[in-house]
Amino acid sequence: MSEEQGQNMPQQIVDMGSCVVTNDHGTVHCLTIIGQIEGHTLAPNTAKTTKYEHVLPLLASIEASQDIDGLLLLINTVGGDIEAGLGIAEMIAGMTKPTVTLVLGGGHSIGIPLAVSAKVNLMAPSASMTIHPVRMSGTMIAAPQTYHYFDRIQERIIRFVSANSRISPEKFRELMLRSGDMSNDVGSVVYGEEAVALGLMDGVGTLHDAFEKLYEMMEEK
Repeated sequence: MSEEQGQNMPQQIVDMGSCVVTNDHGTVHCLTIIGQIEGHTLAPNTAKTTKYEHVLPLLASIEASQDIDGLLLLINTVGGDIEAGLGIAEMIAGMTKPTVTLVLGGGHSIGIPLAVSAKVNLMAPSASMTIHPVRMSGTMIAAPQTYHYFDRIQERIIRFVSANSRISPEKFRELMLRSGDMSNDVGSVVYGEEAVALGLMDGVGTLHDAFEKLYEMMEEK
């Protein structure tokens, strides 16, 4: 790591929740996806957020940079804006550089497409995922067109998740609509080993495992 990188790292962690580390394996950019995925509407000042207008250009610069060899994403999110989350996930899925996601704590709702977007996707043993239908809290839906619109958004999520993991569209849809698993809602909650067994995630692992997978891909590339 250069002296300039070392001086800038504390401020970069504060500003972007990211850092760049260089060692014998190469240079890794570590990026966090935390709190609520913020879209076109600002979240309350008290909420921790990931802002898509910060993340999208950062991902583009990582992909184009000759100095970055791999990307590690640390995910702990409650979900948030659907199109912002899908936009970030599509960017990650389209990267040619080695990428690894590690879900820590939770990868809920629209966090699931983010969790499966890398080339290798890992989940901590204690981490969880909440899978539920698309909804707008507190909104009464009265028009058939609105139902149809929500259904089409839901299909976009299902297609992305099934295309970037080993779970089938039918199984993921069934988990979305399952009743009896959540106390006051429709959907499912799955944990580390269960998510792997379902084909959502590639494996259960720790930070060490995530770095090892990333280093392996970096060396191959």
